[in-house]
Amino acid sequence: MPHYHSLGTIPHKRHTQYRKPDGTLYAEELFSTEGFSNDYSLIYHCHPPTEIIATDDPYDVMPVIAEEKMLKHRSFEGFKIHPKADFLAARKAILVNNDCHISLAAPERGMDDYFYKNADADELIFVHEGSGKLKTLYGTIEFGYGDYLIIPRGTIFQFEFNDIKNRLFIVESYSPIRYPKKYLSKYGQLLEHSPYCERDIRAPKDLITIDEKGDFLIKTKKKGRMYGIHYGHHPFDAVGWDGYCYPFAFSIHDFEPITGRVHQPPPVHQTFEGNNYVVCSFVPRLFDYHPLAVPAPYNHSNIDSDELIYYVDGDFMSRKNVTRGMITLHPGGIPHGPHPGAVQKSIGAKETKELAVMVDTFHPLQLTIDALDIENKSYTMSWAE
Repeated sequence: MPHYHSLGTIPHKRHTQYRKPDGTLYAEELFSTEGFSNDYSLIYHCHPPTEIIATDDPYDVMPVIAEEKMLKHRSFEGFKIHPKADFLAARKAILVNNDCHISLAAPERGMDDYFYKNADADELIFVHEGSGKLKTLYGTIEFGYGDYLIIPRGTIFQFEFNDIKNRLFIVESYSPIRYPKKYLSKYGQLLEHSPYCERDIRAPKDLITIDEKGDFLIKTKKKGRMYGIHYGHHPFDAVGWDGYCYPFAFSIHDFEPITGRVHQPPPVHQTFEGNNYVVCSFVPRLFDYHPLAVPAPYNHSNIDSDELIYYVDGDFMSRKNVTRGMITLHPGGIPHGPHPGAVQKSIGAKETKELAVMVDTFHPLQLTIDALDIENKSYTMSWAE
């Protein structure tokens, strides 16, 4: 999905001999999340990326479903997810289906003694609180508040946080995460009407080649199981790479809102998409400027999709009692809209400072046991006058 990028040193032609100073060959690897039929990168390693020296017994990490079917509005207090020291242990799946898993995490530290690879899903990690570095084979991405980190499946990475106070909203996507088709030219460039452009995409920087022997643990998730795979050389041993398949960052603060004389529908906020779901960004923006405009969103029926909103910061004129990190779920099949009094209150308002991430899924989401632990049970009836 990103544009072409290259770091380090690479040979003049792909699939040709590329030799180290001592005359031995570098190991070329083609990395793609869709076989040989879509975007890819070519990576040049000091050692073959296949040198496994040991494996650990796998263990189960599949989310436990508490409610498979339901039809009522729900709300969850995301900041009630308790911090944990370990990055992977901190991740708690809240709402899931076969297209994506949505998790919350409050890790106090990154990965000091292991690396992580999701062999099933691309990862979208939204940084609500915290800052640090995402370290990968492709180089380093510095991140902070408001960043989306997009990590293609199969990418080996480490997180390094600057402090212990971190809050993450995570979407694991079982299809590639892409720019919305409506924003792209037939050649793949982001068009003029897109709310962001290639200049806003932050690719990895500062490629550091680590040519080191040892025992390096890559915790690898596959089909709900976590496998410990030990490699004999450091996984970040690339001297160079080029291509279109690599992790990148995009800040929600660089999303340019589309506004109009009357209320604009949610698709104007679309930021990314996968199979059977979309991700949208609600950012500070001017309200509608028709003299009789009603800035609050109109009531609408969710028939074909579940609507999930993760509230980040700001004042949300359509909802009462919104807290930072709160999630609302409005399932397909019943209408929803502004809370009582919100419509009248919005009339005459000139702007909103709200910041939120929305995920609309076209197949129903299921609640996990971790979701029930943080549920605000009074939300369902909160439209009663």
